Amino acid sequence: MKNIRVLIVDDSLFFQKFLSLGISSAEGLEVVATAQDPYDARDKILKYKPDVMICDVEMPKMNGIEFIRKLIPQYPIPVIVVSSINGIVFDALDAGAVDFVAKPDMENIKNVELFILELIDKINIASKAKIIKNNENTNINSKCEKNSLSSKEIIAIGASTGGTEAILSILKNMPSNIPGVVVVQHIPPFFSKLFAERLNKLTNLEVKEAESGDYVEQGKVLIAPGNKHMRIKRISNKFKVDCFEGEKVNGHCPSIDVLFESVAKEAGNNAVGIILTGMGQDGAKGLLAMRRRGAYTIGQDESSSVIYGMPKVAFEIGAVCKQLPLSRIPFALLEVIK
Repeated sequence: MKNIRVLIVDDSLFFQKFLSLGISSAEGLEVVATAQDPYDARDKILKYKPDVMICDVEMPKMNGIEFIRKLIPQYPIPVIVVSSINGIVFDALDAGAVDFVAKPDMENIKNVELFILELIDKINIASKAKIIKNNENTNINSKCEKNSLSSKEIIAIGASTGGTEAILSILKNMPSNIPGVVVVQHIPPFFSKLFAERLNKLTNLEVKEAESGDYVEQGKVLIAPGNKHMRIKRISNKFKVDCFEGEKVNGHCPSIDVLFESVAKEAGNNAVGIILTGMGQDGAKGLLAMRRRGAYTIGQDESSSVIYGMPKVAFEIGAVCKQLPLSRIPFALLEVIK
């Protein structure tokens, strides 16, 4: 098999060397070049034609976010952001990066080893990613009056690679009185809280990182913590979430299947399930369980998915009532809950 060709863009020569050694230790990965700034990187892209680019944020001449924003329309290459500046990671994803990894504490050997393993895994996934050129500026402006809402009580969403922007594109079009939303996005600890804060700022909904004991309420979105599974439990006529540590399911904690299966059991036909872009099969069986219990289920289509993995498996096993491009999912969701 052909090696995955990687370009490293970082102004630190030490970190360039560190990344090169770590990435090159993996079978099937090859670091073809390193660059110290975006202008150097542009020349290296033309010369070496890498499959994946690793990019820092703080760099001379042009920061990484501006570089990605200008690069992607001309050279649609999967970019993984590696940075110690956690607060602007989602700006990089909005600019067109497909994933991110936080720089490790270099004095902690265990953290360094885990960082390299995570980065290798994400390079392999990114090499299969499709760069979505989204020129659609969807704005539904739907008036969803309280007395027009159906009996759907809860909306459950699951996503992985490419999911943070996909979830935002759906929720930013939702009115403030939609049924309560529970979300599992495959995301590291700490970043789940940042993601929730970002959604809270950019949507009409109240969004927070979930904690055990939180109730699923109208107009409220609960994001599973990055290192805990999340499930729901019906208490009288309400749903309460339980966030708990546990073994990985389908390679993930939080797992979408854990959430979806609990929604199938506790909410039955009073739920809507949505599975979005991501590698693997997490969420497919849980979505099927939801559909079998009468829930309405939606899957993202191949053309709009950064990684058409989880939605593909869900579609193939019959878990999806309707498969749609991302830009149409908000419309379909409003039709279901009206």
